[in-house]
Amino acid sequence: MSIPLLQVDDLKKHFPIRGGLFGAVTARVHAVDGISFSIDKGETLSLVGESGCGKSTVGRAVLQLFPITAGQVVLDGQRIDTLPAASMRPLRQRMQVVFQDPFSSLNPRMRVRDILAEPIRNFGMAKDSADLEARLVKLMDTVRLSRDAINRWPHEFSGGQRQRIGIARALAAEPDLIVCDEAVSALDVSVKAQIVNLLQDLQKELGLAMLFISHDLAIVEHMTHRVAVMYLGKIVEVAGKRSLFSAPMHPYTEALLSAVPVPIPGQARTRKILTGDVPSPINPPKGCRFHTRCPYAFDRCRVDEPLLQPTGQGHVAACHLHDLPRAQNPLLGGVAVQAA
Repeated sequence: MSIPLLQVDDLKKHFPIRGGLFGAVTARVHAVDGISFSIDKGETLSLVGESGCGKSTVGRAVLQLFPITAGQVVLDGQRIDTLPAASMRPLRQRMQVVFQDPFSSLNPRMRVRDILAEPIRNFGMAKDSADLEARLVKLMDTVRLSRDAINRWPHEFSGGQRQRIGIARALAAEPDLIVCDEAVSALDVSVKAQIVNLLQDLQKELGLAMLFISHDLAIVEHMTHRVAVMYLGKIVEVAGKRSLFSAPMHPYTEALLSAVPVPIPGQARTRKILTGDVPSPINPPKGCRFHTRCPYAFDRCRVDEPLLQPTGQGHVAACHLHDLPRAQNPLLGGVAVQAA
């Protein structure tokens, strides 16, 4: 059995809050608080959840853009979170990122040619100037941009074109894994669809693995293989695309899916409206972190933290409802007689 390309185990990232005269640590933001997942070669795992749940922090932790608090990140069998900067540098070629904002992620003082050439030069990938030029031309063809545009400046492009340049920059290093951090959320609907289709085509052509971070479940359903749902720094459900969208096994996922616009006008759907606000990650609730907003919460939810457990083939969820008899589990069509 082959090992995953990326393995994340019990990842934690807590940000200190300092105050007082001497800047002592007064509290910590539990942005990511013990999550685990894996991504196989050529697979897309989508990380979804509300804004502020820790999705982007996970992406940056995987890329080792800052030190993690605890846990480990393993790339193709090699643990990378403990590597010094010098040892980490060659591995960065294998992991690249496409950022959310195509306007601020490109250097306005560099032509497209220089933006794309920078990673090629940094990793010593081109044999000579002719090889570099050939690589640049191929990148422009790959992301469906005119070759003539390579000498233009970022401000001369539309938002969708800039994001194509951002994708080309990520591909320039010939990575195995690309982290797409809300890569289409800043784009118009029609352009968003074009970029998603481009990413899908590139994955098939190049065998890329992707960590696709998004809050847009309609986009996620279109392009992912598996989905991990986050809430307040925790992963509460992981499943294959079809399994999760057809039969969610966590109340939070159920509520998220009920808010997605239906593809057929007039189609009946029962909305699951969540009450209350998302708790503070500085002082998360005890027990299940979702119990303050969950319509099915009962006494155990307020005391014991649920662990991810199998609920079906390849489907895991962290919810105490699955320890109840089926007739009392509302996620399985039962009546939540113990709900409070």
